Amino acid sequence: MRIVIAGAGQVGRSIARELISNGHQVLLVDRDTTIHADSVPQAEWLFADACELDTLTEARLDTCDVSIAATGDDKANLVHLLLARTEFGVPRTVGRVNHPRNEWMFDDVWGVDVAVSTPRLMSALVEEAVSIGDLVRIFTFKGGSANLVEITLPGESRQVGASLAELDLPGDAVIVAIVRDGRAMAPRPQTTLETGDEMLFVISPDHEPDLARLFAPHDH
Repeated sequence: MRIVIAGAGQVGRSIARELISNGHQVLLVDRDTTIHADSVPQAEWLFADACELDTLTEARLDTCDVSIAATGDDKANLVHLLLARTEFGVPRTVGRVNHPRNEWMFDDVWGVDVAVSTPRLMSALVEEAVSIGDLVRIFTFKGGSANLVEITLPGESRQVGASLAELDLPGDAVIVAIVRDGRAMAPRPQTTLETGDEMLFVISPDHEPDLARLFAPHDH
């Protein structure tokens, strides 16, 4: 895929490196000419304002599969994504939310498919580190009808040793990945759950409590 990233700060460059390592073509756009392009030499670079139509035309945004707004300015992120969607028809947009009070604006009205709240994500990661067995919400998909959540399987859970085929998942829950010993695994019916497995689910908010109870320790 060809992916444009508006904002070549630490966040934008980190995302770029990860995407490039996965085989994607990345264009970084930033108006700060003091940033060294050799910090991500495999990427294309354009030093210009990512909120200007002329810049996005020069960037050939109409050829991009995904646009990511990763600046530290929520207003700039929203403007970039709105232009990407309405003027250039980019099919997938992802926005970084810097301030939680602005999160409500990052929706399809502004052309945003997925909003990633940096404070919420950091909070979720802290919770994950200290709350084995608790459900941790990572982010909310547009419309608020589904969330990406994580549960780390405690040793006292009844589901330790169960296969995925044996699980009676609540409602619309779908398991999308299991992280074991730092490595991601594709979920398969015959996969057997082990203590410490980090399970990622997509689920509606209404069924999150039932999912948490399913993997809770015996005495819960």
